[in-house]
Amino acid sequence: MIATALDRLTAPPSSKLLGWHLLDARPGDGWVRIGFDGKQEFCNPAGFVQGGILSAMLDDTMGPAVFVMTEGKLYTATITMTVNFLAPAKPGPVTGEANVTQLGKSIAFVEGRLTAEDGTLLATATSTARLVETAKAVR
Repeated sequence: MIATALDRLTAPPSSKLLGWHLLDARPGDGWVRIGFDGKQEFCNPAGFVQGGILSAMLDDTMGPAVFVMTEGKLYTATITMTVNFLAPAKPGPVTGEANVTQLGKSIAFVEGRLTAEDGTLLATATSTARLVETAKAVR
């Protein structure tokens, strides 16, 4: 797999909880593919992964797209995120993909999507994020 700035970053507890793991990246394109574990413990009473958990997965996919694109120089602070839930997410592997659509001096625009193991599109999102120097954001 290609080396990215994420290799030098310790995963935070929230990412570990979600089962976050980098699957693929194209830093020059601002694109990443992230794997997550849709755990049974994340399910609502209907037996599907709760929407807030899916939103966290999307957020934890879109931010890293900016991070790898900027070679780890810029970290994101989400300003807005709009999520569209398209299908119920059964417990199991979930894949997130994100692409930076525009990287400005202080703001980034990112698109993301989650799919189930069988390829079902579960959710899409768009995000606007404030750019922060990583040295000031990550301790």
